[in-house]
Amino acid sequence: MANRPTIADLARVSGLSVATVDRVLNGRLPVKPETAERVFAAAEQVGYHGTGLIRRRLEQNLPHYRLGFLLQRPDQVFYQDFGRGLEYAATLPTQFRASSTLAHLQSQTPGEIAERLKDMAKRVDAIAMVAIDHPAVTSAVAEVEAAGKPVFSLLSDFAAGVRHGYVGTNNRKVGRTAGWFIAKAAPATGKVAVFVGSHRFHGHEMREIGFRSYLRETAPDLSIIDTQVSLEDGALAHEATLDLLRRHPDLVAIYVAGGGTEGVITALREEGMAGRIALVCNEINPFTHAALADNIATALIATPIAAVSQSVVNLMAAAIASPGAESGGQTFLPFDIYVSENI
Repeated sequence: MANRPTIADLARVSGLSVATVDRVLNGRLPVKPETAERVFAAAEQVGYHGTGLIRRRLEQNLPHYRLGFLLQRPDQVFYQDFGRGLEYAATLPTQFRASSTLAHLQSQTPGEIAERLKDMAKRVDAIAMVAIDHPAVTSAVAEVEAAGKPVFSLLSDFAAGVRHGYVGTNNRKVGRTAGWFIAKAAPATGKVAVFVGSHRFHGHEMREIGFRSYLRETAPDLSIIDTQVSLEDGALAHEATLDLLRRHPDLVAIYVAGGGTEGVITALREEGMAGRIALVCNEINPFTHAALADNIATALIATPIAAVSQSVVNLMAAAIASPGAESGGQTFLPFDIYVSENI
């Protein structure tokens, strides 16, 4: 007990007077937030017994923001990981307190998305959402924005000019990067297939545009066949891949720009296509990791979940704090690339 840190120790380490430290500890008079932070940092450094009390006093003076996150299918590993990333990011800020509400969409039906968005807006101060781009969704976004609740598009843009901002990767660059890999890795000239989750996902559309553009410019000997739509469903993608292999024996590459990756990988594995078809798809998880290791997949282009989560949480808080500020526009974050040699 003789070595227990005292208020005098806090004053010495923080560079403040004993009286100022006492005001912070006991809440006697208002002090600047930065002053309280200095005392808290000193308390953590010296192991002061009242560190928890100081933190609670700091948090009482911070603004509290209710953040809502509306993601796609809860059965997909990626959206499970993304949800955890968003919830964790909401616990990190020190300039404000945030509580998060997370929900998943069961379908891509525009009417359901619109209703779920408007319902969540009743309970939160701002919303970030992964959704298709559709007039019904745009109308709902406009209604929520008019009620003073900023709406951010995540990963795939929607309601351009209406939503408050977009946070994610530059999907056209993602598509061109996939094209670069396919052009380098395709084992021969032949046909190339592209999968999207839905033609209504703006991000999938931009990836496909970038992909086709790159191959058109640099690999004219590779012929892209009609786009396959998976509806983000692994079973549909599995059947579609098996059908492609039957109908196109000269198929040399596949780019999965949207969902359904697991189905495509399963089909290629079942048909013994390791090393015979170049495959570029999205996100790193145990399933895609194994596909890289087994030479089923050529490369993965992954969303930086932690960076996207932290960025959108901070942007949502800024939009709530300054409701009259201009829209945040587009926030592009670098994507991650995985090949067999760096997993």
